[in-house]
Amino acid sequence: MTQLTPFALKDAPALIEAVFPAQKVSFEAQKERKANLGQTLTGLGSYWKGRKPLILVRAVVLGSLLPQTDNTEKDLEIFELLMAFDDQSLAKRALIQNLIKPKDIAEKINLHNPWDSFSHNIKVDDDRFPEINALAFPLNPDSSGLKLRWRRDIEEKDKLHLLTLFLGQIKGYEEKSLLCKRPEEVDQGWLYEHIWPTINKHYVSYGVNASSHQELIEQLGILKYGRRPKVADTFSGGGSIPFEAARIGCDAIASDLNPVACMLTWGALNIIGASEDKRKEFSQAQEYVYIKVDEAITELQIEHDSEGNRAKSFLYCLETTCPETGWRIPMSPSWVISKNKGVIAKVIPNIETKSFQIDVISDCSKSELKAAENGTVQNGFLIYTLNGKEYKNPLKTIRGDRKGPDGKWLNSLRRWDKADFRYLDTDIYRDRLYAIHWVDKDTIDSTRPITFFKKVTEADLAREEKVDRIVHENLANWQEQGLVPDMEIEPGDKTDEPTRTRGWTYWHHLFNSRQLLIQKLINEYSLSSSEPACMTVYAAKVADWNNKCCHWHTGWDKPENLFYNQALDPFINYGSRSSYFLLSQWGLGNARYSDLSKTNFQVVTREAKNPIPADIFITDPPYADAVMYHEITEFFIAWFRKYPPKPFDEWTWDSRRALAVKGSGNDFRKGMAESYSAMTKKMPDNGMQCVMFTHQDTGVWSDMIGIFWAAGLQVVGAWYIATETSTELKKGGYVQGTVILMLRKRPSGENAGFKQRLLPAVRAEVKHQIETMMHLNDEVKDKMGEPVFNDSDLQMAGYAAALKVLTSYTHIGGEDVTAFALRPRTKGEVTVVDEIVQQAAEAANSLLVPEGLTTDTWQKLSGIQRFYLRMMDIETTGAAKLDNYQNFAKAFRVEDYARVMGSMAANKAQLKRIPEFTSRDLTESNEIGSTWLGHLIIGLQQLLAEADPQAVISQLQADLPDFMEIRALLIDVLTFIENKAPEKATRDVAEVLGARLRNMRALGN
Repeated sequence: MTQLTPFALKDAPALIEAVFPAQKVSFEAQKERKANLGQTLTGLGSYWKGRKPLILVRAVVLGSLLPQTDNTEKDLEIFELLMAFDDQSLAKRALIQNLIKPKDIAEKINLHNPWDSFSHNIKVDDDRFPEINALAFPLNPDSSGLKLRWRRDIEEKDKLHLLTLFLGQIKGYEEKSLLCKRPEEVDQGWLYEHIWPTINKHYVSYGVNASSHQELIEQLGILKYGRRPKVADTFSGGGSIPFEAARIGCDAIASDLNPVACMLTWGALNIIGASEDKRKEFSQAQEYVYIKVDEAITELQIEHDSEGNRAKSFLYCLETTCPETGWRIPMSPSWVISKNKGVIAKVIPNIETKSFQIDVISDCSKSELKAAENGTVQNGFLIYTLNGKEYKNPLKTIRGDRKGPDGKWLNSLRRWDKADFRYLDTDIYRDRLYAIHWVDKDTIDSTRPITFFKKVTEADLAREEKVDRIVHENLANWQEQGLVPDMEIEPGDKTDEPTRTRGWTYWHHLFNSRQLLIQKLINEYSLSSSEPACMTVYAAKVADWNNKCCHWHTGWDKPENLFYNQALDPFINYGSRSSYFLLSQWGLGNARYSDLSKTNFQVVTREAKNPIPADIFITDPPYADAVMYHEITEFFIAWFRKYPPKPFDEWTWDSRRALAVKGSGNDFRKGMAESYSAMTKKMPDNGMQCVMFTHQDTGVWSDMIGIFWAAGLQVVGAWYIATETSTELKKGGYVQGTVILMLRKRPSGENAGFKQRLLPAVRAEVKHQIETMMHLNDEVKDKMGEPVFNDSDLQMAGYAAALKVLTSYTHIGGEDVTAFALRPRTKGEVTVVDEIVQQAAEAANSLLVPEGLTTDTWQKLSGIQRFYLRMMDIETTGAAKLDNYQNFAKAFRVEDYARVMGSMAANKAQLKRIPEFTSRDLTESNEIGSTWLGHLIIGLQQLLAEADPQAVISQLQADLPDFMEIRALLIDVLTFIENKAPEKATRDVAEVLGARLRNMRALGN
């Protein structure tokens, strides 16, 4: 067998430069995202939202190391085998998922002898099935009463064979994958055992002989770099890139300026990546902290009532004094406590005290729940009723909101100081405990404990006062010991919010007395445990769920965590978990451990412009990212900065805001250029970089070109991955895409060019790239039934081709590209780069002619016309992802694509059907209404309303001065609509109108 020769693949182009299964990676990435807490790393702390999907990282690492051969189709097959995208891997993933039942298979597959595989429930004398052995396969789905089961003695290989046949009957990768577990959820040795003979045969000439990803990665690294490959991420964030790189066999280097990011990355590598023995040690340390905290709280008797019931959650609201009546009013947008259990709070006036008592009512009717949804705070007003009269006061008046001399908003809220931990009775706002969620004493240790809500009693208030007294007597000492924060809240876009809305000026102000006591105990015993670093990661996770910004969730009967979004928003009413509730859920849930004990990795805090040398840099920089981690992570830094455990004590426990790469504009470009220039210098000549960023518009691409120019990098590939799905927090519903840019060092030497010379080169490269990909599409589609690349992939390839050409130059129009890249921009400036990138987009789009239209017609269409017809064509393939519409709207320069959209749902997007357009949509002032396509839609609508065809044609002649010149275009588009429109009635009238236009005589004849 051929032996591995170090550096044999030193100059070989990487596979990801030519092909990448972007559609399949996109779907698996979204599937991973939808797993929510089932994702591998989120158990460490879901407060870091920017983690890239692990499946995407795996694909990038493999694509960067696998070489191109002279058989691109086979290369792609190898890539998909290594990603578990092939049919046999899908069958294994489906077997574990167990969604495909024997009857499903029997209804799809023509089985020669089904009873070799299945057993049934039919008795010999059952009249419904006189001849069970004579049943025709595939089965009729209406075979009611017939139940099939797998035979107990069926072998696994036979099961997998039938599952593979079944999946082969399903069109489209997405539909198949929905029936399967994600690759990382399946035992890796078993999942991939069938692929290694094929892999080794394909790379036999290089001496590859692997039986795992780790072995293959090491061998490819030796062939390319002379050693196991080193993968680095200088913006490590939540740690997904270094974790996945280490998991598949690379040496991983993680660095970040932010110590909280480093802590999470350390947790990913050392906790999720722990060996079985180490995990036992972590569990023992966790048990120690749990017992110690529980003993302390139990001894204090601050979570138990007189009957022995244990508090699960405490519900608080703000209270204020009405300036109009002088009454103390409890504040809450809603008084619903539990929708599922029908529990509400009811406010009852007490004339003697000029305040409201709050009762807790259970087993309420739907009408009572509905009434309770309207609380005492509505639309910025304090609203309540006394003696039949409604009082309504603006909250801004109660707070004393006003503008200061500098134009900034001020108010009359008292600014808290370092010794404060609760509101004073003279404050505008005050905290009030109004309900407690209890666990029945007899079911506390049960897996399904019985819980109930009760109003607050005098005994409960006494326990609250006891906690206040403990904190009052010890706060200064705890702060000195570093067990409770004494750090001020530094002003910022996100950190201004607690000060502006509550008067809080120190980080410990975000915690009430009970929360401070619990968090202090957790931190204290975490530091004294046998695994203080691991316990500190857990303690940070607890803090996210243990503060006054935890919204009470009426559907789940528990408080939400602070960082369910990326803000620091205090709520008017909030929930506080007891120590019992917090510590019962502070583990990692269903964490999917991977033993990385034999893998080399390191985590350091440092700027991106001071990287550790590596062969491959994979980064997800903070570009176009509204999440201000340099501000919001100070919430955690405040807790751990004084006495962090080893190895965290080696890091700088400060957010270092001034050094963070953030925002946009000239300073951002300069900082990014310095960072990527440093990475370029710290990688070998055959090294690679992958930059992931959110695709916005051509301006983003222009900025990135400038950064890469200045860094001495050349783009060699680009792929579009749909990585995020919409949530309630994302207005309008959309799928957020990530662009994967692959880069190498720019070849040495001078390469000068001018705009006139660049444009033809860009167009030629775009044409070559897209035609190559479309050719591979045709080949694979003929064999596998589905294309490799979709329109978004081809569109991104157009951008990549432009970037590849542009970033190969050292001078443009006589100007050094580095100087050009870092030159300050003026607002509204359109540079030569902007023009060329837009030209590349147009060149790419001009090649993507929808099936059924002639190239001549396509070239004559405007942006909105191209958009509508292109998306009509895409919809025939079943594509319904909103990001497709967004990307093509940008590419075709459509100003308001929403005007022609029937649905903007993230995964159910669609155009307006022709009958759905209103007259308001088709006015001359609208993009589509001002085109001949708009008039054609009106004509089709008239025909649908049974207008005379000749009258419609006469109207088109009157409305379109160039009617005779564009008649051929109208006919071509009508033929297209006749074949593509989803509704039969529209297809029919398009056929009628097209036939009439074909049969027209030229004017004057």
